[in-house]
Amino acid sequence: MSPSSVNGDAGRPPAAPAAVSPARRAQLLRPLLKSVSRSFYLSLRILPGGPREPAGLAYLLARAADTIADTRTLPPEQRLTALQAFRRRIAGPADGGELPTLSAGLDAAAATPGEAALLDALPDALALLESIPPADRQLVRQVVDTLIQGMEFDLTRFPSEVSPPKFPGPEVSAPEFPIPIAALENAAELDRYVYLVAGCVGEFWTALCRRHDAALAGWDAGGMAALGVRFGKALQLTNVLRDVPRDLRMGRCYLPLDELTAAGFTPAALLAPPNSGPARPLLRRWLIAALEHFEAAELYLLALPRRRVRLRLAAYWPLALGLMTLALLARRPDDWLTPQRPARVRRRQVYALLLRSLIIAPSDTLLRYQLRQLRRQVEAAL
Repeated sequence: MSPSSVNGDAGRPPAAPAAVSPARRAQLLRPLLKSVSRSFYLSLRILPGGPREPAGLAYLLARAADTIADTRTLPPEQRLTALQAFRRRIAGPADGGELPTLSAGLDAAAATPGEAALLDALPDALALLESIPPADRQLVRQVVDTLIQGMEFDLTRFPSEVSPPKFPGPEVSAPEFPIPIAALENAAELDRYVYLVAGCVGEFWTALCRRHDAALAGWDAGGMAALGVRFGKALQLTNVLRDVPRDLRMGRCYLPLDELTAAGFTPAALLAPPNSGPARPLLRRWLIAALEHFEAAELYLLALPRRRVRLRLAAYWPLALGLMTLALLARRPDDWLTPQRPARVRRRQVYALLLRSLIIAPSDTLLRYQLRQLRRQVEAAL
């Protein structure tokens, strides 16, 4: 992809989007969505019919933007230009006719077939955006625009990145790092970042569900949106803590520099797994912050009507998996900086969680009990 190809929209009137057939619509929102959405696909598929399509479409568009942002065969400034062009498309009218064939610029070693297919399907995804009800369209545009702002933040805040290394086994030592590691300045910058890349989704989710479900009309819209923001922040902060070793080796440190400095560390010092123990207070501080956000997420979940089991399941699954991941991190005081051992919930544990959830989701009592147990696992390890 050339720099000029991502600027091809300048000065040209938007073309009318082609209609998306029912079969193509189903293909975009089922097999293609599943191929790129990882575990979050479960929450998207369990949603009731009303919010499911706009939520799935928002994920597809955001995932396409994320794929552009991660295309390591292009320098950051070209990816930033491509993201800005994509944001203009999202802002509307969402004309896909001038979009470049972005998949040609992907690193074959990094891109999945699903990611390449998603980029090729962008004209259809943008046409689908134009076809959904105006109120849904506006919500999708707002959340995708905010998410892209988070990606642009990454590209400008961490311009000297390298491709993430692979860690096939414990015998692999930390690589000799070729560039300085940039870090966020303080807690406020980290909080802003987790809002841009996840907290905004809580706002979107809340507004979308209220719009499509009359049973939620009595919600305090502002209060629930605030809880939804903290729900998203809880999940993203968990991802940040889990991915510290990997992000460091990409030239990125999301742990605040002022806190690192006060504790006597530099970002580069965290490349050494033996520093896991001495740097443990930093991890603990942010595990507690994530746990506090999860308390707000629990309030959000329990505010969903008991009869809205699908909505409860869509919220409970990421909440419970997030708490389980926090517990794994909290139990690793001496090797949380080891890249070969990421904190991952095992597949059999996920399956067990899914089965239990079908029984407990309609019950406030059972939900409170299960969430209390998960929270106590984190607290005990801390």
